[in-house]
Amino acid sequence: MAKDYFIADTHFGHEAIIRYENRPFKDIREQEDVLIKNWNDTVSPEDTVYILGDFSVYEDIEKDEEILKLLNGSKILIMGNHDTHRGAQTWREAGFSECSRWPILYKNFFILSHEPLYMNSNMPYVNIYGHVHGNASYRDVSPQSACVSVERIDYTPVEFGEIMRRIKNLQ
Repeated sequence: MAKDYFIADTHFGHEAIIRYENRPFKDIREQEDVLIKNWNDTVSPEDTVYILGDFSVYEDIEKDEEILKLLNGSKILIMGNHDTHRGAQTWREAGFSECSRWPILYKNFFILSHEPLYMNSNMPYVNIYGHVHGNASYRDVSPQSACVSVERIDYTPVEFGEIMRRIKNLQ
């Protein structure tokens, strides 16, 4: 049975992100090899992966096409601040099945966005987001939100059921 996975802030092609976020990689090649391996060890070709922004900073669209072809599953991009160097249609042509500049509603209850949205306990939604990487000002998970920046999910897409388990364990 096909599953849905979530990940954010892969930053393919971004050498400096290793230093900025203290990622455990010696260089961009190792980072990309690990991200691709973890992805494909977890996601099957029948699954769907929601990338919540900052997929790649490569200027060369062909490089993004190569990476997307290597990654299992159908891929949906919610554009992040580092993805806006090309339009949504260009991302679709590169290999994403869907692409949105704006947050989307998932299962009529979960708001998928790149940046965290303001949520409080009186709101009936849960925000799944990225953007904040390992910033300690944000929790990995709360009753109203879950962060799927790669630094918080061991550089591996996280399955929707696992996100739900983490949220329910807080209650």
